[in-house]
Amino acid sequence: MIVDGHQHFWDPSRADYPWMDAPELASIRRAFGPADLAPLLKANGIDASIVVQCRSALEETEEFLRIAHATPSVIGVVGWADLTDGALGDTLDRLRASPGGDKLVGIRHQVHDEADPDWLLREDVQRGLTATFARDLAYDFLVRTRELPAAIATAQAFPQARFVLDHAAKPPIADGGSAEWADRIAALAACGNVWCKISGLATEAVWSDWDAERLFPFVEHAATCFGEDRLIFGSDWPVCLLAGSYGEIKGALEACLAKLGPNVREKAFGVNAKRAYRLATAS
Repeated sequence: MIVDGHQHFWDPSRADYPWMDAPELASIRRAFGPADLAPLLKANGIDASIVVQCRSALEETEEFLRIAHATPSVIGVVGWADLTDGALGDTLDRLRASPGGDKLVGIRHQVHDEADPDWLLREDVQRGLTATFARDLAYDFLVRTRELPAAIATAQAFPQARFVLDHAAKPPIADGGSAEWADRIAALAACGNVWCKISGLATEAVWSDWDAERLFPFVEHAATCFGEDRLIFGSDWPVCLLAGSYGEIKGALEACLAKLGPNVREKAFGVNAKRAYRLATAS
């Protein structure tokens, strides 16, 4: 099974997405749903996908679970829930018991938007993570270089938990990269309980001037750090449309992974996502 480990659905006419207000995002400020994604998956040989949260609202998580319940190709939901809520455990139990709740595989918060770079280390957040892992859910790190030290400390604090780093921590590709990003990625990868999504990279480059060759050094570094068993392909559709079509994004990442060896590509396009999220389809 070929899996897209990271995609989104949204509808700005029905909900507020604060991050979408920037003028340069106007082209994706419209509704994207399962009917839009289905032909792209078919055209690109993708069997299934994991839908990931877009806003800090429990209502969105509930909606995604309903979509997953009605959409066989959506095999996992990484939703949002308030990690600082003392009753988080009850909320997660309710979500798991709802239609589609069996497809809830992880929780995510937009940590890189928090003013405090150590937000993950707050006592109430760590308590929320404890409740999340007690229910055998993964946690997705949405961080940049600034928040990586807190992510490293968090992964070390929960050695039995499963973490997934989104978008390889958004390396500054447009600026040519940074040693700080590279060093911190290596330190996070030293925690054996963290997987890394090779996703969202084209939109960290110059949108109108990128190709697989320019992305490759960042993919290669992630592969060197995490190894072939902890890389996960993700399209980051429809955010990726800012830089290229679904097919262009998939093709570029496939080309990068293929240069690293056949096992790397094969595992990143399915096996690793199944293991990281303990999907029901895992073999």
